[in-house]
Amino acid sequence: MYANVRDDIQKTLDEIKEAGLFKPERVISTPQSASVSVPSGDVLNFCANNYLGLADHPEVVAAAKDALDRWGYGMASVRFICGTQDVHKELEGRLSAFLGQEDTILYSSCFDANGGVFETLLDAEDAVISDALNHASIIDGIRLSKAARFRYANRDMADLEAKLKEASGARRRLIVTDGVFSMDGYIAPLQEICDLADRYDAMVMVDDSHAVGFTGPGGAGTPALHGVSDRVDIVTGTLGKALGGASGGYVAARAEIVALLRQRSRPYLFSNSLAPVIAAASLKVLDLLESAGDLREKLAANTTLFRTRMGEECFEILPGEHPIAPVMIGDAAEAARMAELLLERGVYVIGFSYPVVPMGAARIRVQLSAAHSTEDIEKTVAAFVDARSAMKA
Repeated sequence: MYANVRDDIQKTLDEIKEAGLFKPERVISTPQSASVSVPSGDVLNFCANNYLGLADHPEVVAAAKDALDRWGYGMASVRFICGTQDVHKELEGRLSAFLGQEDTILYSSCFDANGGVFETLLDAEDAVISDALNHASIIDGIRLSKAARFRYANRDMADLEAKLKEASGARRRLIVTDGVFSMDGYIAPLQEICDLADRYDAMVMVDDSHAVGFTGPGGAGTPALHGVSDRVDIVTGTLGKALGGASGGYVAARAEIVALLRQRSRPYLFSNSLAPVIAAASLKVLDLLESAGDLREKLAANTTLFRTRMGEECFEILPGEHPIAPVMIGDAAEAARMAELLLERGVYVIGFSYPVVPMGAARIRVQLSAAHSTEDIEKTVAAFVDARSAMKA
């Protein structure tokens, strides 16, 4: 049987490669940092979500080592059986206070967190209204629920209002949006979203994975940035980006919502507990965030410098102030070729193309970090210029 299936799968793989959409995985042989080692040598790393440079921070690494001695390697169980330690409850409490929410529940990833919300809270009597550019985990999570589904154009408040009117007959209405859209670096207009939610009696959910740690007052994310932390009902996020870069996710929300998730959310009930070493290291990250103003300022300065310099060199970058800086290429094969040429010039970036971004909108998504130096950024801009010339030759 598999012989026939294998041929079909190989045909699909060949088609992906021929279209220039194949995504190879590059192996690095060093810790995640501003520079990493790959088989071709040491390169500047401008593609990780290591926004504050904490993935290899000495205090985070030391906290992880200490946690192995105190808490062990893994829980070998789910939370409600025998998989809850003091460190899990402490981290949930700290995240709740940090994000301005009533309670928090930990998941093995933010993908699981988003996958566990919708089917727990919504059924066929309800409606979910989702931004068109929301993360795949939100899209998949919505599919698991029986709720009516409405999609509004990215950050288009007139379209959101129209969809809320269409959903007016639903028992419950939930608006869901990314806080920051990961392929574009655009920030959701949460003030306007919350105003519409009040007008049409809807709840608001924000996936803030690309904001928490460095956006808004104290790094508390886009709800804090817009002053609506008390008006957002559900915040999901990850521990795998600015908050240390390992893995793990969470839902921070109204107390009753979190309580129900503990009883009914399938990814939570049927997945092993977050490894205690990650929970302990994440607590150290939250300690560091209390005095990380200099890191947030450095990240902002690096972002401004890169965006300004690339503009001066006539590259097209989607507008904004976020450290996600998409350099628009258009053609998928050209984006992949540009990424290879940049690697040859000592800069590690990735070309993104369909289906991750719309067809014809391929790009190099540059991600700035507080760990980058001014010299790193200037070298990267020069590499882009040189790679562009090589592609035209």
